[in-house]
Amino acid sequence: MKRLVSLLAFLVLLVGCLSWVSWPQQAIAADLTSLALRPTLVAELNLRNAADAKLGTEFGKKIDLNNTNVRAFRKYPGFYPTIAYKVVSHAPYEKVEDVLKISGLTDDEKKLLEANLDKFAITAVDDTFVEGGDRYNNGYY
Repeated sequence: MKRLVSLLAFLVLLVGCLSWVSWPQQAIAADLTSLALRPTLVAELNLRNAADAKLGTEFGKKIDLNNTNVRAFRKYPGFYPTIAYKVVSHAPYEKVEDVLKISGLTDDEKKLLEANLDKFAITAVDDTFVEGGDRYNNGYY
């Protein structure tokens, strides 16, 4: 029995050592000369998604009340997290001034919002920005 176990251990060791040896493999490549393809730089393709297109508009310069998340309000003192949560949870809005009609705002919160209305924008709701729970917790820590 000892010999059988020794023989099996030796075979397992031998097979394991064979995996270290690299066996040459032939590369099989397609013949691209017949396909009339030319190399294309990715920069030439001008690929854009919906989020990039929206960021090129006013959305990229101001806080879009219909498509932003709570964290975007951190750049303005006094908004994060309380006012930001109230604004985001009551979206969508038809115009920027509708943010002043949120129920439950204190007088100080209304004054702060009114003083910063020029920093907000309204665009159509885009699922790219508002789907799931990303508006409240977008995972940036």
